[in-house]
Amino acid sequence: MSKIQSTFQQLQGAGRKALIPFITAGDPDASLTVPLMHALVAGGADIIELGVPFSDPMADGPTIQRASERALAQGMSLRKVFDIVRTFRTEDADTPVVLMGYANPIEAMGVGRFVTDAKAAGVDGVLVVDYPPEECVEFAASARAAGLDPIFLLAPTSTEQRFADVARAGSGYIYYVSLKGVTGSGKLDLDEVARRIPAIRAAVGMPVGVGFGIRDAASARSIGAVADAVVIGSRIIEEIEQSPRDAVVANVTAFMRGIREALDSLAPGVGVKS
Repeated sequence: MSKIQSTFQQLQGAGRKALIPFITAGDPDASLTVPLMHALVAGGADIIELGVPFSDPMADGPTIQRASERALAQGMSLRKVFDIVRTFRTEDADTPVVLMGYANPIEAMGVGRFVTDAKAAGVDGVLVVDYPPEECVEFAASARAAGLDPIFLLAPTSTEQRFADVARAGSGYIYYVSLKGVTGSGKLDLDEVARRIPAIRAAVGMPVGVGFGIRDAASARSIGAVADAVVIGSRIIEEIEQSPRDAVVANVTAFMRGIREALDSLAPGVGVKS
């Protein structure tokens, strides 16, 4: 059983929902990424999605695009992302880390080298936005063989065939994109999400995390009531953008605690990580 699978199993046994925050590696600069990762955990994160900055992040809205631009301007690269994860692991061996990004940097490095180096650095899963499951069978198999969970996206427009493809290729959890559009855009249709989640969960046989459009404790709690995990990214990036450098870690921790408390209100008697 992978670390991600074990995390979900433990949470489900306790009646809790997973909180999965996203930040971009190297934003606002490389020296703050590891402290921010620890802040996410202190605030109640169960799994961290760490963005690998890319020059053309087609699925991301303006907020995460700006984060990628800031990181790339300071020289962030895929190898430096591995270094960040390796440093994080010196103090936190337990919190699963998922790299989220695009195919180009992986293919430039070479899939075999990427899988080997990601595992050696302490990565637990990988979500490649532009790797559809039916076209990356070998990549997914290579990742699973190395102990990495290949995680895939599903959307409101996904077909039953795509459900089946994801069920075959993926592991760990499913990231359900709750909106038609890019990250940080639109308004959640909670009724539609609630209607779709049971069918997805039954089809893929994995926990389902919901992202895109979750911005506060209220929306996180509403999604947590129907999903296995809440994924939140753009709103955290905004907190990083708007905070003075000397307050950014504390502000992100405080924001996360509010989300964690909202999710834990769905499971009475369970508190926030300290």
